Amino acid sequence: MITESGGFHNFICGKLLGDGCITKQDGRKPRFQFMHRTEDVGWAEYCYDHLKNFIPLSPPTYRKVMDLRIKKGYSESYIVQSRTDEVITNLYKQWYPNGRKVLPFDYIEKHLDERALAWWYQDDGHLKIVNGTVNKIILSTDSFSNQENNRLIQLILERFNLRFVIDGQNRILLYDQFQIIYFLHLVSPWLDESMNRKALPVQSLRPIAKRTTIYLPTKFKLLKPTTEINEKLDKLHTLLDDSKKELCIHNIFLIFNPLLANRGDVKGYQIIINENHRYTLASIRQRTGLTISQLTKYCFNI
Repeated sequence: MITESGGFHNFICGKLLGDGCITKQDGRKPRFQFMHRTEDVGWAEYCYDHLKNFIPLSPPTYRKVMDLRIKKGYSESYIVQSRTDEVITNLYKQWYPNGRKVLPFDYIEKHLDERALAWWYQDDGHLKIVNGTVNKIILSTDSFSNQENNRLIQLILERFNLRFVIDGQNRILLYDQFQIIYFLHLVSPWLDESMNRKALPVQSLRPIAKRTTIYLPTKFKLLKPTTEINEKLDKLHTLLDDSKKELCIHNIFLIFNPLLANRGDVKGYQIIINENHRYTLASIRQRTGLTISQLTKYCFNI
């Protein structure tokens, strides 16, 4: 991943995938700009602060536009615009080769890291939460071509092992709860407090019932399910950092992603889970979105 210029190209990459654009009038040099609604002025200021040392930007400026399509008759926003600069001219040549935005995948492949992903998400991302639980992440890519979106999906899969899909509105979505939580873990260091609505919500610990049903691959032949499963659940401690007794989220993602991708025939076992395992299972489930069955399958596989 690129590290020069304090991450400038990573941030710009995310911004141009999101709400940023480069405009050019005939006979003039191009200028970079982005605009956010008044409620997100904090995000506009955050982006300005992180870019102003690399390109000549004016501070966020309030803007009111009459619009009779809106109930109140006008829209309000904050806009950040640049003066001309060689860096912006070079970016324009890459992102707007024919005067129209075309995703430059050579550039994106070079600069799409967690920082770029975080800026893109804060610009154009939506976190849907249902009953306090993360449900899906939407990246509004409907302005890109279907071919471009498929290439973005493939790049994100190769780089972050996250499996986005395209919906009927030509947006890319992430549905798997485990992957949603990992996505939010990746971008969290670069989420501004003004975008807290897009962060992982604080959740209370949901207890696990003493008697529950666990689904395991049919390749495991159990004669005494309660005894055998509880014995395997002793291996849950391998998911914890021994020094801190806390979860290592990054390692858990690397462990579980291949397991979750390989789904086969399963069989359900109704068992009684030991009390100490119920608390550990509930804690890991809360932090990762993994199910009891997925965690139990892990214990059988190691």
